[in-house]
Amino acid sequence: MPQNSTGENGFCFAQTLDFSRPSLPPGEPGQTFDVLSGQEACGTPLSNGTVSSGAPSPSDSCAEPLCSTTPGEEETRFGKGIKYVSAEGEDLACGWGGFTPGCLQPFNTSKGVLFFLCVASFLQGMTVNGFINTVITSIERRFDLRSYQSGLIASSYDIAACVCLTAVSYFGGNGHKPRWLGWGVLVMGLGSLVFALPHFTTGRYEARSAAEVGVCGGNQSLPCTQAASSLSGYRFVFMLGQFLHGMGATPLYTLGVTYLDENVKTNYSPVYIAVFYTAAILGPAAGYLVGGMFLNIYTEIGREIDITPENTLWVGAWWIGFLGAGAASLLISIPILGYPQRLPGSQRYIVMRVSEAHQLKDGSHKKASDPDFGKTVKDLPRSVLLLLKNPTFIFLCLAGATEATLIAGMSTFGPKFLESQFSLSASEAATFFGYLVVPAGGGGTFLGGFLVNKFKLRCSGIIKLCLLCTVSSLLSIFIFFIHCPNMPMAGVTQMYEGSALPGGRLNLTAACNAECGCLRETYSPVCGSDDVMYYSPCHAGCKKVSENLRNGKKVYHECSCIEKTLLPGPGDAEAGKCTSSCEKRPLLLFFMFVVILFTFLSSIPALTATLRCVSDRQRSFALGIQWIVVRTLGGIPGPIAFGSMIDKSCLLWQDQCGEQGSCYVYQNLAMSRYTLIAGLVYKVLGTTFFIVACLLYKPPSPESAPGSSDTSENGNCDLQEHKPSLPAEEDI
Repeated sequence: MPQNSTGENGFCFAQTLDFSRPSLPPGEPGQTFDVLSGQEACGTPLSNGTVSSGAPSPSDSCAEPLCSTTPGEEETRFGKGIKYVSAEGEDLACGWGGFTPGCLQPFNTSKGVLFFLCVASFLQGMTVNGFINTVITSIERRFDLRSYQSGLIASSYDIAACVCLTAVSYFGGNGHKPRWLGWGVLVMGLGSLVFALPHFTTGRYEARSAAEVGVCGGNQSLPCTQAASSLSGYRFVFMLGQFLHGMGATPLYTLGVTYLDENVKTNYSPVYIAVFYTAAILGPAAGYLVGGMFLNIYTEIGREIDITPENTLWVGAWWIGFLGAGAASLLISIPILGYPQRLPGSQRYIVMRVSEAHQLKDGSHKKASDPDFGKTVKDLPRSVLLLLKNPTFIFLCLAGATEATLIAGMSTFGPKFLESQFSLSASEAATFFGYLVVPAGGGGTFLGGFLVNKFKLRCSGIIKLCLLCTVSSLLSIFIFFIHCPNMPMAGVTQMYEGSALPGGRLNLTAACNAECGCLRETYSPVCGSDDVMYYSPCHAGCKKVSENLRNGKKVYHECSCIEKTLLPGPGDAEAGKCTSSCEKRPLLLFFMFVVILFTFLSSIPALTATLRCVSDRQRSFALGIQWIVVRTLGGIPGPIAFGSMIDKSCLLWQDQCGEQGSCYVYQNLAMSRYTLIAGLVYKVLGTTFFIVACLLYKPPSPESAPGSSDTSENGNCDLQEHKPSLPAEEDI
């Protein structure tokens, strides 16, 4: 674009304007010709520093339209007066360096970019928000981690993003976006491979099987080794893998969003971004489902073992998903690296764009319209200052942070919540949570972008939609007043005789198992015929073991601590947790679905409002700053806070030779209450921030905005009626 000097009411220039235009099918009238050079033209400044043709102003020294036809020139379908010329010296072909094969050019479109970015965001979501959250319980068990340590692993992703966001969004926003995106996806793939590394560098996982645990009177010796406790040091390897994930995904949700926004029509932008984010939401859903399947495979593949996935000592093949996702990320980075800095024909959308940026009282927002603004490091402090002076942007960032806290916390520990409330195995809980996230998260994300496009909402209307969604999810979160009661467990939630424990203290030893010599280090829960859980077959006083041919589970007999329901004498027990028959399960799942739906329903509208309330040249940088705020105040403390909160509701800790390990049993009532309190606090804050953002938003006045106040099909102020309009082509 030519360099223009901007005046207060507009500007004049005497240079040739170049508007890029994709190649046209043969046989159509000539669609490319030069704007008259040497003739002054007038225009109204748009938000990005480009110009739109305008009626001559009496105060201007020039009185010629921006683009005019010479007499006798053939009219084209673009309308009278609008001409396009190819950009001189700009290579818009798809390829790598000088290698630009013709077979790749059909993919050099906004739909092609959308497809590859969707695959990348799907892989990122599946890995970071799917696999990691699914396997968190298995990693805690395998490497003797506590919940706050696994929360720190989850937060490492956001820590890396905060470190990289400023540089990536500022320099990448003014640079070659696809190259930043491609290298980011490649780094993300390396992070997945690093995350799977501990499986191959540690020894075999030795789970004490049901036979080894023994029954009452058997050999209960368990040598204490320091090897088990040293495994917790592998959390630093997991943190490194997450750090690489965060570095690689940083360009994806800043530069990827603005690259899509710049290369499609304004009214189609929310739909494109919604599709992009829907793929990012379906990724975690797939991660929960596929990860849950992998957890049904024993971590040491090919090794025979007689415990089942229902056993709390079971560790599934948590590492398989990371290997596959890492390899796929490395492959998908190759086509992304081949895209040009901007797509052919994208400049015509820039010309059509009308600013909805928040208007500052001192008029300093106009500085961002300078074409040279933001190209050097010197402009970085001024860019930050312009964003900090935009109250709508600030409160949208704060609202996003409150939502991110809940999303990060619940996505990390949501499966664990279901596992505890409904007495499920880790794989069953992950699959359940996946069934919730697929329709609620994915559907809500796409629906949010669709509503913005359908009702052609302006910035203030979009913020009101976000407010409505937040209030709806706030009301639904009261469902956490109810909970499923804990399954009775002898010595943990009740005494062996069935009465409550005095003072809530654990007492796993009773008269019926006092002579068995049971160890606290050996946790292998069994479900008695009296529907009470016991710490292990030994703690239930069982003396014999057999196998249930119907389901392959171990069955224990002559258990002195279990009374038969019909006949006098010792009862039986089956390996695994007792099945919960909680009547509140459907109600709890339904309202959890509603909370997830409305939380994600506001995500794309909030993102669209952020893009529209700032100047075009600051969009990438604004998203970067927003992500820093969201991660610093939400994404990083969210999992850590939720992990510490869940630790407080633990009833039974793992005992590793006197050292406290991971939690075995949680108190469901306390877990629900803590979740309710956290949800209410953050939802009320989010509602408040959206209200303030809506009240403080100051749109451009009709006089200062280019064109009239009439609304066009794009949902923006249309150009003045006497100005030529661009063709409405099919872009989606």
